[in-house]
Amino acid sequence: MTDAINTDAAAADLNSLELAVFIARVIDEKQGENTIVLPVGPVVGITEYFIVTSASNGRLVRAITDAVLGNVRDAVGKGPLRSEGTREQQWVLIDYGDVVVHIFVDEMRRFYEIERLYKDIVPTAWA
Repeated sequence: MTDAINTDAAAADLNSLELAVFIARVIDEKQGENTIVLPVGPVVGITEYFIVTSASNGRLVRAITDAVLGNVRDAVGKGPLRSEGTREQQWVLIDYGDVVVHIFVDEMRRFYEIERLYKDIVPTAWA
């Protein structure tokens, strides 16, 4: 099923946008829901892109998390600078420096409404 994801040697030289799109596609393959890529660099200054997605349950949050970590490691050869929430599986944050991934269980995403904070930012097309 992951054959559609580009994991060749050229993927190791991804820029921030390419990495964000790559991760969004990995998430899509694992049934992440309502995935958006937000170019937050001009607003937050500490990262270039937020990827926000949700899943219907904690097991799916874990599967998406594992897929992101594994595919980025295999394709790009880098691990995250830090990650949080992997044990709780409610809101997982994976920080790659220039790309930060937020994986929410549905209820948590509705509660925090992280997209609302960046409502003036036009999401980047990735599909």
